[in-house]
Amino acid sequence: MDESTEQLNRVFAALADPTRRALVARLAGADATVGELAQPHNMSLQAISKHVKVLEEAGLVRRSKDAQRRPVHLDAEVFDLMTKWIERYRQEAEQRYRRLDALLDRMADDDSPRTDLEDAS
Repeated sequence: MDESTEQLNRVFAALADPTRRALVARLAGADATVGELAQPHNMSLQAISKHVKVLEEAGLVRRSKDAQRRPVHLDAEVFDLMTKWIERYRQEAEQRYRRLDALLDRMADDDSPRTDLEDAS
């Protein structure tokens, strides 16, 4: 497996958890410390920290050091990789649906009753 495929696997695995998705949604608004991320959840700081570590290993977030704070920052670059992957398959599915629509249109035209004017021409 190439590196981008492995990273996508880690990203999708990390985002499979609803708590981690909630953390990503929170970080989309602004950076936050682990304590700030833990506030709306009924979890310990240690549990939230483990979730942040999974997101960090997937490349979705990174921690920085700002004096005494250690804010967690959402890394939007990984979302570009995910978007490209999703878009590729969306386009393939869309092409299949267009081919199916065209086939169904041809079948409908073949099955439609002819009028006397069409028969005369």
